[in-house]
Amino acid sequence: MPAAAVGRLRRLIRLRRLSPVEQPLPESATAVAIIMDGNGRWATRRGLPRVAGHRAGVEAVRHIVERAPDAGICRLTLYAFSSDNWNRPATEVESIFWLMRAYLRMETKKLKQQGVKLQVIGRRDRLPKTLLRAIERAEFATSDGQRLHLRVALDYSSRDAIARAFSNVANANTLNAAQSPDLLRSAVANALTADGNVDLLIRTGGEKRLSDFLLWESAYAELLFTDRMWPDFGAADLEAAIGEFGRRQRRFGGLPATAPVSAAPSLRGAQ
Repeated sequence: MPAAAVGRLRRLIRLRRLSPVEQPLPESATAVAIIMDGNGRWATRRGLPRVAGHRAGVEAVRHIVERAPDAGICRLTLYAFSSDNWNRPATEVESIFWLMRAYLRMETKKLKQQGVKLQVIGRRDRLPKTLLRAIERAEFATSDGQRLHLRVALDYSSRDAIARAFSNVANANTLNAAQSPDLLRSAVANALTADGNVDLLIRTGGEKRLSDFLLWESAYAELLFTDRMWPDFGAADLEAAIGEFGRRQRRFGGLPATAPVSAAPSLRGAQ
């Protein structure tokens, strides 16, 4: 057997011996963000209370998180509760937070075993203390996960995050935006995209808007909207979305690598 083939085989054997926590992410892994919309409507159409839809939505989260690494996803950001969701009835908000605590209590051990690193993004000063403690325990317990970086956006507003990043960077570096806007922009971008940008943003539930979610990080994200309600969104839907993403051509403002470069039109010949 050629030496190169032997080396590849040995590396494959070593990877198989690693636990999920130790397995490195593939270089081609995709960063996906999902706006999990449609829980309430899913329940209403079935004559159920809205909280039943949120419970079903938690089950969908379990399936998607479990499938994400095998689908080639390295970072998965889920929009669980926006800052604007505080405008919903207090009973519904309390139910969402209760379900979040229950998910963390029941799933943290499994997330750790699966090599999932959990991080909650968004404001924490308005969250119930019981939920905040559960978040901190789960984040600490899963901090070594390397197979999937799972981020849950809770009390999150992208506009608020951008404003805070500008304020923090400007204060820390005493930058004058009028004198060095490019430097300020670069520093803010680094603060907001420390974990990387979003490659694919999915929204379920039939709506076609971003709803103040990862606006800076999704500047060049591919967008995919589906009518399927979040509780019905399963592993097959996730794989189909990744397949659609793979067929799209991302140019980031440039031209395709195979596109011919045409000469600039001559002004002399223009009539």
